[in-house]
Amino acid sequence: MFIEPQSGRNKDTRNSTGWIEVVCGSMFSGKTEELIRRLNRAKIAKLKVEIFKPAIDTRYDEVDVVSHNENAIRSTPIHSSQDMLLLAGNCDVVGVDEAQFFDEGLKEVCVKLANQGIRVIVAGLDMDFAGNPFGPIPDLMAVAEFVTKVHAICVQCGEVASYSFRLAEGDKTVMLGETESYEARCRKCFVEGMKKN
Repeated sequence: MFIEPQSGRNKDTRNSTGWIEVVCGSMFSGKTEELIRRLNRAKIAKLKVEIFKPAIDTRYDEVDVVSHNENAIRSTPIHSSQDMLLLAGNCDVVGVDEAQFFDEGLKEVCVKLANQGIRVIVAGLDMDFAGNPFGPIPDLMAVAEFVTKVHAICVQCGEVASYSFRLAEGDKTVMLGETESYEARCRKCFVEGMKKN
């Protein structure tokens, strides 16, 4: 379990630098659940929190960030990572869900926010359906102070899963879907499935 480091800052002052945390892994691994947990802890600590998600992600809710376990937290849907700089205001913590769907400018935005003394927590898929690094997540992992890789359970064999295997046909990198379109798989079952496809 991730325990937040001491920031040396109270809710009224920004006398320390911020940092970037990345929570990544396959689909159904609990990324959004962990993001919500961290953001709720920040709220308990009476920190000002702003949460953003890509406007294209409307699977569970138009506005809220919602986990597969149906835990939810209010967010602001945005079209560009640059919007965060305009909307973050004087907050202490910025949360970003489904970060893989944002543009490549997300890394620069997160670095700017962290340099302003803001704690930035980013959650997203680290690999796409083909097992390749996905969107801005690899760059964010490189500049983050903390990286947490969470894992699912392979639905084929029960081992630890770190791949999102696409069941639906199509080769577009971005294809929103849930259990009808994707399943979590371990490396062995992922490779076997890719060979069959």
